[in-house]
Amino acid sequence: MGLGDYLQLGFVQHALIAGGLVAIISGLIGPFVITRRAAFAVHGTAELSFTGAAAGLVVADDAVGGALIGSIVVAAAIGVLGVRERERDSAIGVILAFGLGAGVFLLSHYHGFTNSATSILFGSIFTVSDDQIWLLLAVAGGVLVTMAVLYRPLLFASVDPDVAEARGVRGRLVGLAFLVVLALTVTEAAQIVGTLLVLSLAITPAAAAQRLSARPAVVTGLSILFALVSSLGGLIASLETPSVKASVWITTISFALYVLARLAGARVIVRRRVVAPAPA
Repeated sequence: MGLGDYLQLGFVQHALIAGGLVAIISGLIGPFVITRRAAFAVHGTAELSFTGAAAGLVVADDAVGGALIGSIVVAAAIGVLGVRERERDSAIGVILAFGLGAGVFLLSHYHGFTNSATSILFGSIFTVSDDQIWLLLAVAGGVLVTMAVLYRPLLFASVDPDVAEARGVRGRLVGLAFLVVLALTVTEAAQIVGTLLVLSLAITPAAAAQRLSARPAVVTGLSILFALVSSLGGLIASLETPSVKASVWITTISFALYVLARLAGARVIVRRRVVAPAPA
């Protein structure tokens, strides 16, 4: 079968829709993740979505719904226990250790098929169903609306939290809301590349974008573009090479974009230094 034939198949179309949704949301929040130094929070939330999936299977036989609800609980726990920045990493580590143990315990008490829970760890993009597409659309819509409301105060609080607080921005509330948005986005991305590789969409495109510009709007646009190229490009490449999983292609493309952005960004900095006039 050729690429055109694959694109006519329903499960491939579902995969591309899901991949596009996840890429847009991941690219949108990525710059804030880097600015707020929340990479470890992404990693912890991604792995703990497995615990939520296991709980969802035990309670309602619904791994995706459990992962989404569990991610909100985890975000709230991180927000409460990690109020101070210097305590955040240790709080995430403590929650991560307990959560993974709880996930294994819950999964041992589930007597059905555990593929839907373990797929959260490694990704299962080509098995996305109609119901999951609608759920992803609802989550993506909620994240977009929330980020539209939070964008200015969140940007202010991320760049200069002390001045933002002095100007009346409620930094803790904004930070907690962002953690919830982050948790939902990470849980979405986990269904595409798996929790073990979720950093490839939630962080790498934004890290590449910040190498090319310092303007927030430009960085956000480039981050979304790089995430889309990585996600959709990886899915299409996996159709041409069935022996290589989509997650491998997605992480490879995102890393290649990051390396190219570093090289291009370094050349731009050198040119600016050469062109800039010497100080008087």
